[in-house]
Amino acid sequence: MRALRPRHARGTLSASRASTHPGATLPPPAVADAPSSSPGCAAAPRMMRGRRASRAALAALLALGAACAGPAVDASSSAVRVWLTTGDRATLLARQPDVALTRAPPPTPATIVVDERTRYQAMVGFGAALTDASAWLIQTRMTGAQREALLQELFGRSGDGLGLGFVRVTMGASDFSRSHYSYDDLPPGETDPTLARFSIAPDRAEKLPVLRRALAINPRLTVMATPWSAPAWMKSGGSLIGGTLRPEAYGPFALYFRRFIEAYAAEGVPVHYLSVQNEPHHEAADYPAMRLDPAARARFVGEHLGPLLASAGLETRILDWDHNWDQPASPLAVLADPAARRYVAGVAWHCYAGEVSAQSVVHDAHPRTDTFFTECSGGGWAPDFGDNLTWNVRTLIIGATRHWARGVLLWNLALDERGGPHLGGCDDCRGVVTIDAASGAVVRNVEYYALGHVSRFVRPGAHRIASTTDVQGLESVAFRNADGVKALVVLNAAAAARTFAVRTDGRGWRHTLPAGSVATFVWR
Repeated sequence: MRALRPRHARGTLSASRASTHPGATLPPPAVADAPSSSPGCAAAPRMMRGRRASRAALAALLALGAACAGPAVDASSSAVRVWLTTGDRATLLARQPDVALTRAPPPTPATIVVDERTRYQAMVGFGAALTDASAWLIQTRMTGAQREALLQELFGRSGDGLGLGFVRVTMGASDFSRSHYSYDDLPPGETDPTLARFSIAPDRAEKLPVLRRALAINPRLTVMATPWSAPAWMKSGGSLIGGTLRPEAYGPFALYFRRFIEAYAAEGVPVHYLSVQNEPHHEAADYPAMRLDPAARARFVGEHLGPLLASAGLETRILDWDHNWDQPASPLAVLADPAARRYVAGVAWHCYAGEVSAQSVVHDAHPRTDTFFTECSGGGWAPDFGDNLTWNVRTLIIGATRHWARGVLLWNLALDERGGPHLGGCDDCRGVVTIDAASGAVVRNVEYYALGHVSRFVRPGAHRIASTTDVQGLESVAFRNADGVKALVVLNAAAAARTFAVRTDGRGWRHTLPAGSVATFVWR
């Protein structure tokens, strides 16, 4: 992670053009039962009994039945389920009363139109990074019961589980590690071009056990891997910190990726995506990092990594860039190389500089290349829950997906009460959850609730569908799961409550959203 701070105010976000991608599906969520009738209506049948009821009584009964029926409701699915989080923390991803799904919603000046016939990208999932720090806290600072409860809550789908379906792991150390290491560390002056001393032993104590349990809870979990640095002996400066990849090390570094993928697979953890280098335009001064300019990345992918993975029959997909929105020219330069473009499946983005619309700049130039959002951290520089809720939902949940992201990842899944452990880099970052290093107690941070508003309801393989946004200050994004269940996320960043209508396929509903709040609406 580069120690830059995302701003908490962005412009409005427009809908993008359509795209199609393959995607896997998960079992559908349960559909809510229709709301029960009122006591008065339920008692109505008792008004007419026996064979001598008069015509007048019958007429009265029919009139009462019509009154109890209420507005015209689609009998096949008559309820919209609602979950709400408010900026004042009074309500946190809490179920609200169901809303009737009618054939003719009451008129309102603000109307959001959802069109499920217009489909965009298929979703991979939502989640965060299982850094060394996160894995160490979960595996060593929690009791077995605490650990299982947290992993079920984060990755499970039963009860109030978030159903996180996407996770990023570091290949070797990052700034959120307790030591700096790679999988092939050697004394100065030595080399290992055949990787005879390669080993993922550093991951076996903490990271791999947590990953295996997460996969057991959610077998459809998608794993992405990213190195912060090549082994020091492969680099120009002979150090994990700074420098670039030496030309004679391109082949060994490609082999390093292959060995990692195969070793993780042998441990029961498939690696679905990888990026070549974390933040390749940033050379950190106090934690592992490596500069790789576009020409170097294009050569490495096109001539070494891509052909090696293909010849090995490995299906792991390669992502370029994995850096900020402010330099779209860098991934565009890699994609301009025909050899590299053949193997680059997607472009990954971070939030620390630039605007989320950069994702569409690259997508529009290469619409067959996938888009992923792969890192953003909150921290002590932005302590206000309400501001953070608005920024995260507007920019990452709504913004990144409306600008083509198939997956959204935040930075550390868990940190301790001091924002660690870490060795260099950010000293005031915040995890999705905070784990007390002494007691194992868990605090759910604003990022937890922002993620939960989509991860709990949008299954892998769901498609983003069209929805109007920036309607009377309301911003939205909508998805359709494979089983036909839809989810609409609506953000009201205004200082006052907003009443609006939703129309979809000739049906709809009306709702009032409190100031500074986000709601997810789910219906069939």
